[in-house]
Amino acid sequence: MSKLIAAVAQTATVLLDTPATIERALALMADAAARGVQLLVFPEAFIGGYPKGTDFHIYLGGRTPAGRAEFKRYFDAAVTVDGPEIARLAKSAAQHRVYVVVGIIERDGGTLYCTAVYLGPDGRVLGKHRKLMPTALERLVWGFGDGSTLAAVDTPYGKLGAVICWENYMPALRMAMYQQRIALYCAPTADDRDSWASTMQHIALEGRCFVLSACQHLRRSQFPGDQMNNRLPEAPDTVLMRGGSMIIDPLGKVLAGPVYNEDALLTAELDLALIPMAQMDFDVVGHYARPDVFSLHVNTAPQPAVTLDDGRGNGGARHG
Repeated sequence: MSKLIAAVAQTATVLLDTPATIERALALMADAAARGVQLLVFPEAFIGGYPKGTDFHIYLGGRTPAGRAEFKRYFDAAVTVDGPEIARLAKSAAQHRVYVVVGIIERDGGTLYCTAVYLGPDGRVLGKHRKLMPTALERLVWGFGDGSTLAAVDTPYGKLGAVICWENYMPALRMAMYQQRIALYCAPTADDRDSWASTMQHIALEGRCFVLSACQHLRRSQFPGDQMNNRLPEAPDTVLMRGGSMIIDPLGKVLAGPVYNEDALLTAELDLALIPMAQMDFDVVGHYARPDVFSLHVNTAPQPAVTLDDGRGNGGARHG
């Protein structure tokens, strides 16, 4: 298939209310399907929430009971990939025959991960990517992913994968995605700066792929300040995340967006035939590569905290 209709959703999580956020996602999936969308991308941490402005009372050398209580509420809003919330979204993806990339806060044991989940039009969970490098204070709230979740997934339109927020500033990670011949490069993010648009255009040109970036539009009035501390101004109209979602083609042309300070469902027709046309003069892992000068090793093995071995060479990995 050489063409598809793709969309990026720009809206806010209902913070600390995961059932309500799921309902919002389902409504957006239905809206997108009514517009003929075949691929829909949600923002970073959409299910579970990106609590911008929160610090969970974390400071060097100490934590507080109030901060731990806030984290517990955030932890309770997270989901598991095999849980009922993702199952509902997968069922809706099947109903609407749409591929979906959705940012979630994934709960695994006592650790939270910022994760992108891939859902197929057959209702299956096709894969996931855990953010490798949380940024700044995120590192004390989310765990670190490993190379085992770098794999893009197959679709009739080419390889589909996600790189989350400032992971997009990691050149080696981008190369790991390009090497898989990614065609649909999804960039769920919480970065609403003016500079983000130029980053997305650079990646489209560098990877000769379609780039779909989705960011939330979140106002202070939508933040549950009575349940979670926020260091940002308290005026109800304070914008915590202003969006900036966009879709870009392999030659850097902006097909949709960026849109700021409003909810939006941005759509564009993607012509996959443009990818080889764009690669005629630049293929970053092909004729424009210099493997005789540069090489990259990517460790895609899971990194468990504990490996059990029965002494007979029959080991089994267990995550701690």
